[in-house]
Amino acid sequence: MELLPGERIDDLQLNGLHIIQNENGFRFGMDAVLLSDFTSVRPRERIADMGTGTVIIPLLLSQKRADATFEAFEIQPDVAEMASRSVKLNGLEERIRVHSMDMRSATDIIGYQSMHAVTCNPPYGKAGSALTSHTEAIKVSRHETEITIEDIVRSCSNVLRNMGRLTMVFPAQRMLELCDAMRRCRLEPKRIRMVCAKVEKAPYLVLVEAMKNAKPSLLWMPPLVVYHPDGTETEEIRRIYHKL
Repeated sequence: MELLPGERIDDLQLNGLHIIQNENGFRFGMDAVLLSDFTSVRPRERIADMGTGTVIIPLLLSQKRADATFEAFEIQPDVAEMASRSVKLNGLEERIRVHSMDMRSATDIIGYQSMHAVTCNPPYGKAGSALTSHTEAIKVSRHETEITIEDIVRSCSNVLRNMGRLTMVFPAQRMLELCDAMRRCRLEPKRIRMVCAKVEKAPYLVLVEAMKNAKPSLLWMPPLVVYHPDGTETEEIRRIYHKL
């Protein structure tokens, strides 16, 4: 696999999967890995990943069910092209399709209400309140420069079937904003898990699963703690990263 300047191939430590990343661009973090673990995949499901970036989430989810297929949307052409090469690197072209386009136009490709499930690791920085990133690619990935959380949730809802599931990861301090946007788009939060750096710390991330056109009923899962008091990783984090 030929790499462009600044690119490298990283081992995902899962069934021989590898991913191409740019050392000077946006690289996936723990939040994407936690969202992939949180997301359930059922037999023969069609799943969309909105704002796929490096295509890390479809790659990881592809290992949960061999019969699931994925439609990944990425607005940045160079990032989408790199993601497509990661799919090819892993021989998953028949299961993962990367679309270089705005997620708001996803229905033009896959149609309305066509997906069983949608995943999304959206930009965290709210427009006008986040620090500017050093590069345009990182800024688009981390901050709401081109799209709002309302736009993102509506785009996800548009492609979801009735009773389809949306799973997202978002800053804990913006959880109510996320849930409000979900409910305005007929997505009812059904399962929530807070992520804490340590057991005594306030949560910094929230994992949310919502269901389209469902009745209200919310399951609060136990918090996910990343580190023990001594700074070592918890057993659950080691499980998620396949270190056990």
